[in-house]
Amino acid sequence: MSGANEPSADPIVVTFGCRLNAFESEVMRENAKGSAPETIIVNTCAVTSEAERQGRQAIRKLRRQYPDARIVVTGCAVQIHPERFEAMPEITQILGNMEKLEPASFQAPSTERVVLSDIMQVRETAGHLISGFEGRTRAFIEVQQGCDHRCTFCIIPFGRGPSRSVAPERVVEQVRLLVEQGYSEMVLTGVDIASYGRDFADKPSLGALTRRILKDVPQLKRLRLSSLDPVEVDADILDAFAVEDRLMPHLHLSVQAGDDLILKRMKRRHLRGDVLRVAEQVKRLRPDAVLGADIIAGFPTETDEMFQRSLDLVEEAGITHLHVFPYSSRPGTPAARMKRLDGKVVDERAARLRLKGQQVMDRLLNSWVGRSATVLVEKDGQGFTDQYLPMRVKAEPGVIATETVVSVENGILQGGSISA
Repeated sequence: MSGANEPSADPIVVTFGCRLNAFESEVMRENAKGSAPETIIVNTCAVTSEAERQGRQAIRKLRRQYPDARIVVTGCAVQIHPERFEAMPEITQILGNMEKLEPASFQAPSTERVVLSDIMQVRETAGHLISGFEGRTRAFIEVQQGCDHRCTFCIIPFGRGPSRSVAPERVVEQVRLLVEQGYSEMVLTGVDIASYGRDFADKPSLGALTRRILKDVPQLKRLRLSSLDPVEVDADILDAFAVEDRLMPHLHLSVQAGDDLILKRMKRRHLRGDVLRVAEQVKRLRPDAVLGADIIAGFPTETDEMFQRSLDLVEEAGITHLHVFPYSSRPGTPAARMKRLDGKVVDERAARLRLKGQQVMDRLLNSWVGRSATVLVEKDGQGFTDQYLPMRVKAEPGVIATETVVSVENGILQGGSISA
């Protein structure tokens, strides 16, 4: 960031939350260029109460640091709880999740302090074209918005609206543009990307979109998928994994729990067995594939035995990239009305899950010593391998290097002599 008294021609964008937010922040960055002497955009997240708290804290800090700036706040936390942000004098303007992507919101801003429409009435999403991502060598591609499911713990559908897809040709156009800008890896992202295409007459699937991208943009070197519900990993997606070497062997699943009764109380659409089935299918088709998963610790009514099934699932499914979330009650969701566990129990279970995740990750990292790995270098000689493992090599950002893993230091693979 620039100093407090240094006006900036380009906006400062502060992003919280998911990869879709990261993509949308780049849309806003481009739309806001030259719009004001100094514009600061804060793109908030509402997935947990802690994410909201961090967003408000950042706004206050930015106002102290930039007393004369125009501070625009948007994102899911704003869409869901606008009143909490209206009460903050630090904010110049509040934009809804739909308004934040409109160029006029920055180039010809409304004089109203709050510009926010009913996101639940939105039925289409535009395929916004961006020219790049600040400070990145990987790019995120929006293919879908919103969610039609109602998991009992999740508030996000009320911030994003109904599920809607970006037209396949628009997605391909965006991928091609970013490849021409020098990006080697794309990540397809959205709120519920496995529902892709269901709002179109011909209902193209996510797997079909993946294969079309790789066919129509042969210069693209690496493609990844963001989080998927296990029940949505269908034949098209599995076929793409089986035949497309440029589709990276890393699949992240929205698992949330390993106990069937808790999954039903969460109103998830899969059971424990579905996770194990997907894990077996993916690894049979791509033996080099790794699995990631989101798991919530301490969901209301979770007993010790139920939690143990989540803990056991990590080993049984071979989940090596584990994201752990202590249960966070979100007012307005059905789970918020359920009997909550003691906070200390929730924290203890989250800590046990994180320890298990670290153990399986350490085991995976050590298994790579002596093997050849390919890494896309992002910054300071560090990037991620095909399996999304952190690796450090002596190469410049943007280079795809293949080296022998000689050791693991502080959870990062260390590359050695060139092997290919």
